[in-house]
Amino acid sequence: MDHEQFLNEAIRLATGNVLEGGGPYGAVIVRDGEIIASGVNTVEADHDPSAHAELAAIREAGRVLSSSDMSEVTLYASGEPCPMCLAASYQAKIGKIFYACSKTEAMDVLPVEDKVKNFYSDRDKAGEERDVPFIHMNTARRLEPFEAAAARKRVAGQPADGNAGGVPHAVDEG
Repeated sequence: MDHEQFLNEAIRLATGNVLEGGGPYGAVIVRDGEIIASGVNTVEADHDPSAHAELAAIREAGRVLSSSDMSEVTLYASGEPCPMCLAASYQAKIGKIFYACSKTEAMDVLPVEDKVKNFYSDRDKAGEERDVPFIHMNTARRLEPFEAAAARKRVAGQPADGNAGGVPHAVDEG
């Protein structure tokens, strides 16, 4: 597989998006040597902080594949995926990720506020001490939706793990 070809397509999408007023990020998802999905950053246009290129491509790939299991695909991104996009890639079980421009390289060329610069170190702090306070509330009904999902899976004869994506969920960090 020609990884550079697919990375160049992600870069082409990103550059085109910039010329149309969008952010400098593009992504493509490839299965068996063919692009099955693509996306560009539309954060500003959509007023949506989650409108990242990788997430748009993952959503499209899910529709194309009729599945949330993307273990047989490769994601190519013009820039190093942020923590949100990386988490979505794990949730989707993306097989492999290639990216062209590192976060450091991007910040050297286009210095902007790094909104997630403390993401990893923040995880080591108690929930209420984080940059965005993260507070677990032990409410009486907290398990209700998860118990309903487990019951639905039992009726369908599926394992009741409650986590189709296979990624552990944070329950109590503080």
